[in-house]
Amino acid sequence: MNARRLQIFAWSLSALVSILAVISWGQGNGWKLAGLTIYQIFPLLGLLAFSIMWSHYIAAVARLHFKQDRAVLKRYFEATSLAVLAFILLHPGLLGWQLWRDGLGLPPANELNYVAPDMRLYIIIAMISYVIFLAYELRRKFGDRSWWKYIAYASDAAMILIFIHSIKLGSQLRMGWFRAVWYFYGLTLLGALAYIYYQKSQSKKLAQE
Repeated sequence: MNARRLQIFAWSLSALVSILAVISWGQGNGWKLAGLTIYQIFPLLGLLAFSIMWSHYIAAVARLHFKQDRAVLKRYFEATSLAVLAFILLHPGLLGWQLWRDGLGLPPANELNYVAPDMRLYIIIAMISYVIFLAYELRRKFGDRSWWKYIAYASDAAMILIFIHSIKLGSQLRMGWFRAVWYFYGLTLLGALAYIYYQKSQSKKLAQE
């Protein structure tokens, strides 16, 4: 796969997973888009955030596999990462704001109380992931530091935590075809992580020889 085809693949994959998320969300709401509440809108933002981040990992695997330079997908990652950041901020932000407006207190307490007590663990792991993802946005300033790799490791772990959070709490993921798609995302995410870390270890070995 040459550079141009890789770019088309990456953009197309992000577009496809975004469309699937919107279709699932729309079906879940009976395509009644007039008069939607924040409680109906905020789940879509979470679906979009994870779906596009998943496509980042798959695009990274494709780049490594076809031995293309990192710069080939630079514009793709920059643009879609901005979209992801917006979704990450808005997904819990809108929920917390609406709960506050409804007289249920301030976040994060109101978000913890939004779910049953036995489900609060999955809100907590989402909050931890949220902080990690925001920390990762500092990569432009600190990405060259020796300790930055630990933030990158934490970001990868946060993806797994968010997958668990979404499976347990996602209203669009309780049943149906999109739940199967989501499990596919989870399995292929693990495969992508394994491949990426294997390639990094091989590159490190070659550099030491």
